[in-house]
Amino acid sequence: MAAPAIRLAGIRKSFGKVTVLDGVDLEVAAGTVFALLGPNGAGKTTLIRILTTLTRPDAGTATVAGHDVLADPRGVKRSISLTGQSAAVDEVLTGAENLRMMARLSGFSSAGSRKRAAELLGRFGLEDAARRRVGKYSGGMRRRLDLALSLVTTPPVIFLDEPTTGLDTRSRQELWDIITGLAEQGITVFLTTQYLEEADQLAGRIAVIDGGRIVAEGSAAELKARVGGEVVELRDADDRVVRQLPTDGSVHGLRRAVDELDRLGSIGGRVGIRKPTMDEAFLALTGARSTTASPSTEESTGMGVPA
Repeated sequence: MAAPAIRLAGIRKSFGKVTVLDGVDLEVAAGTVFALLGPNGAGKTTLIRILTTLTRPDAGTATVAGHDVLADPRGVKRSISLTGQSAAVDEVLTGAENLRMMARLSGFSSAGSRKRAAELLGRFGLEDAARRRVGKYSGGMRRRLDLALSLVTTPPVIFLDEPTTGLDTRSRQELWDIITGLAEQGITVFLTTQYLEEADQLAGRIAVIDGGRIVAEGSAAELKARVGGEVVELRDADDRVVRQLPTDGSVHGLRRAVDELDRLGSIGGRVGIRKPTMDEAFLALTGARSTTASPSTEESTGMGVPA
């Protein structure tokens, strides 16, 4: 069996009297997309910072691509790429100039940097914008360029910290396609997100962190199953959900839910059955409201106590 791309054991981190990570254990298989899901302040960004050697843990061990984050930080840095919540690009330069500059800094020759920049511009659909200043790019284009910059060299592990925050639906879908393609190439993608649909669509496995601890881990289907079997919905003539009740998925549970709807005086619309959503799983596992809002100031800027 191949060694995991990422392994954490007993990771703890506090800032003053605030415990941000309280004994985190995780393993991430190589060549997969792994999502870390949690509300603001749950510890997602702090965990990313530890895995990328930007923050030292107070206790525990962590290895990335076989390198210990404390004993061999240089080995970790050579094996990873990190894309954060804000696009780390130079707005004055063009897209092509950003890529060529990064390639030169990564050891490419002048000719090699031009070739690599052209390859990445094509791969990320930015050929038409190659000579345009990045300050004129849309949010989705900037995010694609940021991801392209992180792939000038091809590391075995990529960390994406809230990569689609603030993007519109189309730009988010474009990035999802790119992320899926990375895993198909054998690259391990460690993704943090507040978007429940994002974790559902992309990740083979998901860990839910709350209060600095992993409260659940599994596939999207396994996490949804922890909520219950199915949900019985009653919809009105305009196809709006007017009532919904969870069941255990059995015939008896379904009959009981329909009887309850009848008792509530709700029969008369259209009854349907659906699987629980990631939104419902998230609420059940964390007790927190799911959100698609922008990350908090602390999590975005690193000011105050990190998330």
